[in-house]
Amino acid sequence: MKLPKQTLLDKAISWVSPAAGLERWKARTHLAMLGGYTGARRDRHQTKTWNTAGGSADAVSLDDLPTLRDRSRDLLRNAPLATGAVNTVITNVVGTGLRPQSHIDRAVLRPYLKTDDAMEEWEAEAERIFMLWANSLDCDITRGQTFTDLQALLLRSCLESGDVFVLRKYKERAGNPFGTALQVVEADRIASPTGNTAKIIAGVEIDTDGAPTAYHILNRHPDDHSTAKLETAKIPAFDKDGRRQVLHIFTRTRPGLTRGIPYLAPVIESLKQLDRYTEAEIAAAVISSMFTIFVKSESEEGLAPMSGEPQKVAGNKDYQLSPGAILDLQPNEAIEIANPNRPNQAFDGFVQSILRQIGVALEIPFEILIKHFTASYSAAQAALVEAWKTFSTRRKWIAVQFCQPVYEMVITEAIAKGFLDAPGFFADPFVRAAYLGAEWIGPPRGQIDQLKEIRAADYRVRLGVSTLEEETAQITGGSWETKHTQRAREHKMRTEAGLVEKIDNEKEINDE
Repeated sequence: MKLPKQTLLDKAISWVSPAAGLERWKARTHLAMLGGYTGARRDRHQTKTWNTAGGSADAVSLDDLPTLRDRSRDLLRNAPLATGAVNTVITNVVGTGLRPQSHIDRAVLRPYLKTDDAMEEWEAEAERIFMLWANSLDCDITRGQTFTDLQALLLRSCLESGDVFVLRKYKERAGNPFGTALQVVEADRIASPTGNTAKIIAGVEIDTDGAPTAYHILNRHPDDHSTAKLETAKIPAFDKDGRRQVLHIFTRTRPGLTRGIPYLAPVIESLKQLDRYTEAEIAAAVISSMFTIFVKSESEEGLAPMSGEPQKVAGNKDYQLSPGAILDLQPNEAIEIANPNRPNQAFDGFVQSILRQIGVALEIPFEILIKHFTASYSAAQAALVEAWKTFSTRRKWIAVQFCQPVYEMVITEAIAKGFLDAPGFFADPFVRAAYLGAEWIGPPRGQIDQLKEIRAADYRVRLGVSTLEEETAQITGGSWETKHTQRAREHKMRTEAGLVEKIDNEKEINDE
């Protein structure tokens, strides 16, 4: 061990007080022996029983995944707080659904679509074609959900189970111009046929780079009541043209992680304990509402009969109180009334303290988690802003992982079938990518004071730091071009009807 060198301060203290200098030197030497991080020490009372498990991302997670999934699902079925947390994420991320706004690369496509009008017309037609597919139940292989419903289902399943899989199918059906359909596969159905190996991990077959090459999918859920034989089918991750056939949707939190971890995993124990505590408090409050009397007696004869009409219930030793009854106690008998002291006055404060910790882990501010705003406008606005950072991040994630790949599938089919004219699409991959550009717009974030939000949007547009399209998407979740066309049409109709109104947004806002 290398002893610490004496500094000028050490020498000065030793010159003034040798005893103090010696104590300082002992302390510095002791610190040098202990190392730099107390969190890594094993000789401290606080950490000596802290046993940790090392290993790769898969090594420390795969064995626990079945239990984590089961407990997460149980909480979502039975614990209101867990259900509310997940529903809050789904409502704010997906809500009424994410829809595409086509944004083609105009510089690349200038040789093919000569004018700006032609490009705008192509974008509008692409959006119409995709929404025709998305609003049909045939987009789901089970013919039971629209594209918006699938978004909510995928996000819920991913939060609940850690990951979810989507298979690209092609099935032509009468009345449906498209053959592209999606099949959602739950996480439990992806399993290794003969156990985990170096090549197949939890049902995902990978190459030497760790990239997926195939998925092994069970023909049914392993715990299903069906009597069908459990078999595994191998589905290639990509087709011969390099297009994805299986979308594996999850969040990778560590390098080398093959399967996703449930959203509630860090707070499963806290939520369960809080749920038990709530049930216990409810039970105690119910018991407290019952007027119960215990009679202490030293004899075996029990409680003396009440004056007036007997109230003893046949077959047991219970007595019922009646209005105006006079109870005659025998010698050495006394009455005690049970009082569990409920409702517990500390219940709400304790629960709120735990919920704040849960909210931190789930990245949902406390006010948003419990849907209760009692603080100031600034505090409520800050909570919404922080929550929106989380929701917008997840919205971008689901758009990249799921929505955009599906959009590309549908538009490619539409072009192949001649529903949409796209010169050069199949000849050049750069041209193809230029045609398939899109932004995904969802429901807007909540607003506490709409006038302040509108005024801020107006200032951003006038300063040039934002556009009308961006502000429209954030405030109403709609398309500015669609609204502009509709407003122009309305204005024309009002002019022709002699109901012209002067629109001066800037003056109206400033007058407020």
